[in-house]
Amino acid sequence: MENLQEVLGALFLMMGIVVIVFIIAKYSYLIKKAMIEKGLVVAENSKKMLYQDIGCIVLSLGIGLIVSTMFTTMDLSEDTMDLFVWGTILIFGAIGLLVAHWLRTRKE
Repeated sequence: MENLQEVLGALFLMMGIVVIVFIIAKYSYLIKKAMIEKGLVVAENSKKMLYQDIGCIVLSLGIGLIVSTMFTTMDLSEDTMDLFVWGTILIFGAIGLLVAHWLRTRKE
């Protein structure tokens, strides 16, 4: 029974990831299509900026994971340790989003 729950959990997680990627791809396509219909020029360096944004976010999440390993070495209760680990990862992810936004506005 536990194995079935793990398989269903993994299946729902994978389905969620597929749905999120589909929504992002469709939204990007519709935005570009609407811009072309209105006669606006689609920026050529938007793809380069997208990779820069993703790089900033992934780098900051990696730094958050590295910093959060410090909490696993401390003598804390399991709930407190989990809170610190997830909090650190989320805070560094948010910092990565802010840095990506700052770099994007600076280049424009």
